[in-house]
Amino acid sequence: MTDRSTEFGVLVGVDGSAASDAAVAWGAREAALHRLPVTLFHAVQPVVVGWPVGQLYADIPEWQQEEAQRVLEQARAAVPTGPGGAEPPGIRTQLVYSGVVPALVDASAGARMVVAGSQGMSALGRLLLGSVTAGLLHYARCPVAVIRSGAAPDPGLPVLLGIDGSPASEEATALAFEEASRRGVGLVALHVWSDVAVFPILGMDWHEREAEGQETLAERLAGWQERYPDVRVERKLFCDKPAHWLLQESERAQLVVVGSRGRGGFPGMLLGSVSSAVAQSARVPVIVVR
Repeated sequence: MTDRSTEFGVLVGVDGSAASDAAVAWGAREAALHRLPVTLFHAVQPVVVGWPVGQLYADIPEWQQEEAQRVLEQARAAVPTGPGGAEPPGIRTQLVYSGVVPALVDASAGARMVVAGSQGMSALGRLLLGSVTAGLLHYARCPVAVIRSGAAPDPGLPVLLGIDGSPASEEATALAFEEASRRGVGLVALHVWSDVAVFPILGMDWHEREAEGQETLAERLAGWQERYPDVRVERKLFCDKPAHWLLQESERAQLVVVGSRGRGGFPGMLLGSVSSAVAQSARVPVIVVR
């Protein structure tokens, strides 16, 4: 994986929600695995006053300052400690008075990874990604990990990787192998040779399609298997509906890694439908790699 600035190490956006606390716990373990500091980052949205029209407070009002400190203290308490909860080499907190998404996106340029809960305090629906997390998935300058509240997955389960042959998929492959190696677990590499539902077509050679898919998997994995000989790789090949298969296989994984856009992506596209669907619906942590 490409080296990134460690100014922030693993950057965790916190807001006081249950999903935020889960993100802190996961992000702290991730930082410990990579021997990097974890930064607990909280942004306070500036207050707009009615007169003069559109005027912003120059400084954080006292009531917002107190609430922000409470959020950061709660986040610090969510960092795992004691046996089985290895702490990262440093735990930092940062408070900014700015729009939440722009502040996190700017900070992500100096982080190995940014971690966010699947929904925050203001989310309108439990099944929808929070607006901050969705914004990070579109604009962050480093990989984004989406974490749901609830029981942590079994640490003995493998890492699941979605491979489609795109440049973003190649970056995801690099990260997935590193994550599996540091966790001491296997890697399930999943490839789907069509992005849409496929119906039997007269004359279609299914064996040829399957052979092409196996070849794609072999080509994409070869160099990484040599680099990480400690990672046992299981290959899985399906014919259509990648989001469906990734979500199904995620039930037997501790982490899912996908690229930010797939085969049909182009430079102006911000987030693919597959990565968006997996980040929104998977019950285990998902890392989307740009």
